[in-house]
Amino acid sequence: MAVITQFVVVREGVEKMTFTSKKEADAYDKMLDIADNLIPFIQKAELGIDESLSERLAFYFANNKDELTNLLKGAVQVNSTPTNQTAAKKATKKVEAAE
Repeated sequence: MAVITQFVVVREGVEKMTFTSKKEADAYDKMLDIADNLIPFIQKAELGIDESLSERLAFYFANNKDELTNLLKGAVQVNSTPTNQTAAKKATKKVEAAE
């Protein structure tokens, strides 16, 4: 008989996720805390988006908190469509070379 240790993240009496390591469970719990704090912040902006979209946006920001932090510090730029930008750069170089 095997013994399996599981760490369960529970929010308001509801199981959200089960993990095999405490570190992963704590990280997920922290991400949920961040998302919970971001939801009212996003809704305060009065962007005309519904609660569901606010929650999805908050979870996206929370899941990408390291990249978001760097963006807010001005340290990193995110390429929204890297393949399109690469193609645009190549096209610009071709035009410059032709001139």
